[in-house]
Amino acid sequence: MNQTAGPAGYGRVDPDGTVFVLTGDTERAVGQVPDATPDEALAFFVRRYEALEVEVALLEQRIGAGALSPEEARKSVNAAIANVTDANAVGDLPSLIARLEAILPRIAEQAEARKAERQRQQEESRAAKERMVAEAEKISQGTDWRGGVNRLRTLLDEWKALPRIDRATDDALWHRFSSARTTYTRRRKAYFTEQNAKRDASRLEKEKILAEARELATSTDWGPTAGAFRDLMARWKAAGAAQREVDDQLWTEFRALQDQFFGARQALFDSQDAEQSANLAAKQKLLDEAEAEILPVKDVTAARAAYRTFLEAYNAVGRVPREQIRPLDSRVRAIESAIRGAEEDEWKRTDPEARARAEETVGMLSAEIDKLSQKIVKAEARGDKAVADKARESIATYQTWLDQAKATLAEFTA
Repeated sequence: MNQTAGPAGYGRVDPDGTVFVLTGDTERAVGQVPDATPDEALAFFVRRYEALEVEVALLEQRIGAGALSPEEARKSVNAAIANVTDANAVGDLPSLIARLEAILPRIAEQAEARKAERQRQQEESRAAKERMVAEAEKISQGTDWRGGVNRLRTLLDEWKALPRIDRATDDALWHRFSSARTTYTRRRKAYFTEQNAKRDASRLEKEKILAEARELATSTDWGPTAGAFRDLMARWKAAGAAQREVDDQLWTEFRALQDQFFGARQALFDSQDAEQSANLAAKQKLLDEAEAEILPVKDVTAARAAYRTFLEAYNAVGRVPREQIRPLDSRVRAIESAIRGAEEDEWKRTDPEARARAEETVGMLSAEIDKLSQKIVKAEARGDKAVADKARESIATYQTWLDQAKATLAEFTA
């Protein structure tokens, strides 16, 4: 065997055209090539060896790149070894078998690595599913009816994308996950059923309120009707929400009925405000004229007549703004009080009984002063200075009273 000659060095050709492959100290017939020279026959089987060599190289590359699972790689290598061992080809077949056998430890390493990776993935999958179960169970007890259903749907998609773990654990986790989804779905359905019932009750109550509002919308009993609309609004708010589209439609109609009533009331009030403003100006003018004519009161009879004429014209004017009533009334009362005060003064000045009492008081005080004056004369005649001085003090007191009495009497003669 001449190994320096390449694959052809591992073969020979008999004179009868039989080609042998040499393996160590033995040889094995691999076939014949009819009508060919020995070199051509040998070259034919060398090409078969070269094809095997290419296959081995490709298998090495694929296994090295991890393109095959360890089990597939092991089967492919064993099949290749068997194929090379019995191959009808000329070349260094033992070296190909050695190359293939050298792959087996690498496959074992890949198998262990893949096993470890699979274990890691299963642990990650188990941990991920446990997290999903915990989150699903939390969602199932919550009230996030919008976001919860979307989140559970996402979790389900993520669950399906995860690899299965050992069957018992996977089944147990799936049972918890599925139960959580079922619990949430039932609670969500119950919630929306209850909400729908509430919305229906709200719709019925608001339709009833609308019927009452239609009857009130054209009322002109402004005060009580405004209060009734306020009560309807309180009931509307307490009724809760109906279905969105229905609720909006009902509210639009209710609001329109409110606007109809309060708009009519406001239009009336605006008209009344304009009329009352004109009335205010008229009353203020009458007051200005009356105050200029009557005050200060000099002739009670003329003042009282002028006041009656003023009051008749004043009362004939309609209503004024509420905030102006008190200031106007104060001015009217001031005129009336001035006239009444003048009347009282006039009565006092012309009262006969009061005049007589004033004259009597003046006479009495004058007589008393005269008596005291005579007493002084007599006391001085006999030299009794103390009695005279005391009499003078009394005269001073009586004189003060006399001056006041004369002033009072003067009022009756003015």
